[in-house]
Amino acid sequence: MSRVSVEAASADRFADVQHALTGGGDGASCQCQWWTLTNAQFSATGVDERRRILRDEIDVGPAPGLVAYVEGVAAGWVRVGPRVRQPRLERTRAFASVSDQPWDDASVWAVTCFATRREHRGEGVTATLLDAAVAFARDGGARVLEAYPIDPEAGRRHTANSLFHGILSTFLSAGFREVGRSRPDRVVVALDLRE
Repeated sequence: MSRVSVEAASADRFADVQHALTGGGDGASCQCQWWTLTNAQFSATGVDERRRILRDEIDVGPAPGLVAYVEGVAAGWVRVGPRVRQPRLERTRAFASVSDQPWDDASVWAVTCFATRREHRGEGVTATLLDAAVAFARDGGARVLEAYPIDPEAGRRHTANSLFHGILSTFLSAGFREVGRSRPDRVVVALDLRE
């Protein structure tokens, strides 16, 4: 396995964020704005506007995500931050009906999007990003870290693009507990960062 390191997204790493997001999947068009915008807002913006929104998030801080590097080259991305800054989560019934945390609690953070460049898949990038996201959330004062992975073992077929939530086994291996499911393959998991 190649050596993987992780850094917080910062203004001087924006080109790396873009490299990580544009290596396959929907990251290039979404610019990791799906959870930060309402459906109407997302539909009203194009790729350039979403890229500008992400750049503004990164420039203003705090970092909305982390970048993974394989041997110094940007290879992956994860969005992690306070759940209140990702308003679409609360509007998504699959999560809102299952989460056991108050939606207005800024101490609840969420891991919502992963992107790994095709050439670096299978190298442990996602697991390394998740470990770093846990540490980042803990250092940022999060009480609970929540996520919404897919369980591919539940019998439903998923394309690579639909796995941007992450896979359940990765979260369970990192110590998350299952909170519940809105359907067999859609899971809400949480990690108590005070333990």
